[in-house]
Amino acid sequence: SSIGCPGMWDNITCWKPASVGEIVFVKCPALFRFIISEDGWEVDNLGQTHAGDYDLLESTAQSPLGDISRNCTEDGWSEPFPHYYDACGFDENETESDNQDYYYLSVKALYTVGYSTSLVSLTTAMVILCRFRKLHCTRNFIHMNLFVSFILRAISVFIKDGVLYAEQDGNHCFISTVECKAVMVFFHYCVMSNYFWLFIEGLYLFTLLVETFFPERRYFYWYTIIGWGTPTICVTVWAVLRLHFDDTGCWDMNDNTALWWVIKGPVVGSIMINFVLFIGIIVILVQKLQSPDIGGNESSIYL
Repeated sequence: SSIGCPGMWDNITCWKPASVGEIVFVKCPALFRFIISEDGWEVDNLGQTHAGDYDLLESTAQSPLGDISRNCTEDGWSEPFPHYYDACGFDENETESDNQDYYYLSVKALYTVGYSTSLVSLTTAMVILCRFRKLHCTRNFIHMNLFVSFILRAISVFIKDGVLYAEQDGNHCFISTVECKAVMVFFHYCVMSNYFWLFIEGLYLFTLLVETFFPERRYFYWYTIIGWGTPTICVTVWAVLRLHFDDTGCWDMNDNTALWWVIKGPVVGSIMINFVLFIGIIVILVQKLQSPDIGGNESSIYL
């Protein structure tokens, strides 16, 4: 609101607001700790930064990078001095930047087509399973929940792209809205529920082979709690911790390893348990196939 130069993102680094006549100095962004070699650009091991850390980078004894300054004039910000290429060894006009943009756009187009195809296929499958009463059983109810988790995952990706990347030239330095944070919470919830319903699929099949008397209705109740309830608890805890200890940016970067394990840990655990269940299922099926009491029809079923 005061007279001067507003905060600015120049596609390389962030410039804090300044008053007229003030000269602002920043270090070269740690992302651009490049050294020139015969093979082209190589990233120095020192090139580590955290997304959302908008404070001016302090100089270090090991840093080979220089300072860049801008003068806040009555007409706005002056050009950077010295130029980024001279101070940091980086040229923002390099054609490599265009190639990188093309690469990311190609990847985005590819996964958009993939998620769209998945969304149409899964929706069709859900209509079929809901339409025919003969298909209503515990096994298919579990499949339907898995399909719903895949559908939500695809939808959450489209919403996330729409909110985070709606403006290609947006001021990504200072984007930190409740809307985009809520989208990231929803996205992580959908991904977690997807993994947990995959886990439920394995758990159901294992229980079906082990249990002689299988109360499916009672088990399905607990399956629902695990499949939808566990991700709710984990994502809620993660959101609260992010809000209090790492409330930077739009929560789309996870540089704080400890907080990220609140989500990643249960997902990795479910995958590992599912793998153990998979091995157990194979062992049980092989044992049943080798049993002399198994007849021809049962043998073909287990096979």
